[in-house]
Amino acid sequence: MYVGTGSADPRGNISIGNGMYKSTDMGETWQHIGLPKAGLIGKVAIHPKNADIVYVAALGNIFAPNAERGIYKTTDGGKTWKKIHYVSDKTGARDVEINPDNDNELIAGFWTVQRKPWTLVDGSDEGGVFMSKDGGATWKKLTEGLPKGLTGKIQVEYSPVNSKRIWAMIQAQKEEEGGLYRSDDGGKSWKRINRDHKLRQRGWYYSHINADPKNENIIYASNTGFYRSIDGGKTFDERIYTQHGDNHGVWINPNNTDIMINCNDGGANVSLNGGETWSTQYNQPTSEFYRLSVDNQFPFRLYAGQQDNSTISVPSRGIPSLTPFENWFNAGGTECSDIAVHPTNPNIIYSTGYSGEFTYKNLETGEEYQRTPYVHLTEGTRQDDLLYRFQWNYPVFISKYNPDNVYVGSNVVHLTSDKAKNWEIVSPDLTRKLLENDPEKADIPGGPIQNDATGVEVYSSIFALEESPHNEGEIWVGSDDGLIHITRDGGKTWEDITPSKIIPYQGTINKIELSSHSWEER
Repeated sequence: MYVGTGSADPRGNISIGNGMYKSTDMGETWQHIGLPKAGLIGKVAIHPKNADIVYVAALGNIFAPNAERGIYKTTDGGKTWKKIHYVSDKTGARDVEINPDNDNELIAGFWTVQRKPWTLVDGSDEGGVFMSKDGGATWKKLTEGLPKGLTGKIQVEYSPVNSKRIWAMIQAQKEEEGGLYRSDDGGKSWKRINRDHKLRQRGWYYSHINADPKNENIIYASNTGFYRSIDGGKTFDERIYTQHGDNHGVWINPNNTDIMINCNDGGANVSLNGGETWSTQYNQPTSEFYRLSVDNQFPFRLYAGQQDNSTISVPSRGIPSLTPFENWFNAGGTECSDIAVHPTNPNIIYSTGYSGEFTYKNLETGEEYQRTPYVHLTEGTRQDDLLYRFQWNYPVFISKYNPDNVYVGSNVVHLTSDKAKNWEIVSPDLTRKLLENDPEKADIPGGPIQNDATGVEVYSSIFALEESPHNEGEIWVGSDDGLIHITRDGGKTWEDITPSKIIPYQGTINKIELSSHSWEER
């Protein structure tokens, strides 16, 4: 078994991988086998007759130009690797497939992509569909019938039944060029057969296709929905309802196509009847937590927002008479919430959310509502049109000295003293104000092919917010563009105390944690 690390669907909050791993005992143990700088590995293709021959599609370090992008090959099971196709330090390989009838023939999708904290650079004329007919020694860019303009993410797929039939899901800058393409002559010529936008919405994150192993006319497309075509990709009228949204692919049993595994942002699900029903997701440790909070009960409870699922509160010590699901509850807010619990009344919970959403929840009375400090849609919005910039998981805290006072951070510090019904601003802009003099940072995030303005890309904002446990009125603030500020008078005056040599310029201040010991105790 081979595993490539790093998420090749590059959201703004992803992690870089550290190369390739191999197991020879069915996953019991794993060995690192190289490519530590390959960054995001999008596909691993294993030779059907010789498992020591492996091809890897690598996007490289998504945050900067680098020479590690491209396609790699090993012929000795990962002991050594050779880069066999390279386009540029900005363009990497997202997909590589082996012809099921000719293991010397490969097809690959190349993509120019880079993540910056404030945007996604998506697409160029360097990317495209490439083919090799000699095991990767030489490559040719395929052009007949394919988009002429800028292209973005490309997924390719051979039909296991008829290897002359190849599909390519292509992002393109021109609307009339993007969509699902098909070749029926082994890649010599192509024709766009489907332009339905539901198959390529937010294309840089999805755009996955999988061919049926027994029927050349059946192909699956994964996006926010999961779709099946029975006419070779011309139409995808059948939507298969899965246990979760945000679908990223499917494995289909080559011997029994009713058996499949769908992978999505919530985990993996098994179907034994062609997608009519699916196994549960409540048996997998797939939660991704942003920030963790606790209350002051005994035993205490933990609170967190979990990506692509609800917020959650769980006990630090479960009650034996209750089932695991009876031990937890939804704490209010959204997947990306930072959560603060009232220090003396654990029934009162405050939570942040994307686009500046803010939730008040009272478990005792059942009261729950949202009151944002700033009503403005961030999705698809120019950054300099936002008066207040709330990050995807912006911070919140309840004052230890006056629990009626609740603070949150955008690019300024906001205060409410009446359960979020009214807000006041208690600081100036505590960021570098980078949007003022930089058109790229001020624009709608994303491009040149597709925008990406969902909230993660909000930049030059407050990312860390903490109150001193010793001094009333002392508040510390850290921004995602590398500044630290402090007030000692409840927000009347602020001081920039950013260390000049410790923090990288414009580096994110992810968290500020103040010692429970005072300076006098040190």
